[in-house]
Amino acid sequence: QVQLVESGGGLVQAGASLRLSCAASGRTFDLYTMGWFRQAPGQEREFVAAIRGSGGSPDSHYYEDSVKGRFTISRDNARSTVDLQMNSLKPEDTAVYYCAVCAYCVIDRSNGYPYWGKGTQVTVSS
Repeated sequence: QVQLVESGGGLVQAGASLRLSCAASGRTFDLYTMGWFRQAPGQEREFVAAIRGSGGSPDSHYYEDSVKGRFTISRDNARSTVDLQMNSLKPEDTAVYYCAVCAYCVIDRSNGYPYWGKGTQVTVSS
C-alpha cells in the first residue's frame, strides 16, 4: 500500500511561484511513475505533469500543454518525494493539486493511478 501526502499549496498573486511536494511511502518508490493532477471546482480532474520511474523510460518528464515552460516536476528517490515547481502562476492554475502514483500507466489518465493523496489547494489571484 502506498500513502501520499501533498504540501506546499497556498494563496499567491499571478506571476508568483509555488513549490509543491509529495511524500510517498514504500521502498519501491523509484520504480513508480509519479503524477500531478489538478481539479478546479466544477471541473474534471486534469493531468498536470508526470515523471517516470525506473520501471520504464526512467525519469522521463511529461507536461500538460498549458504548464509547459512554467512547471517542472522532479523526484528525489532517496527521500521518496516528488516536487512540482510552479512558476509564472496564472489564475487559471487555481485548483486542488493531487499527487498520484502508478507502476506503469498512461501518464495523463487519472484512472490509471491507483493511489492518491488528499490534495493541496493552490489559489492564484489576478
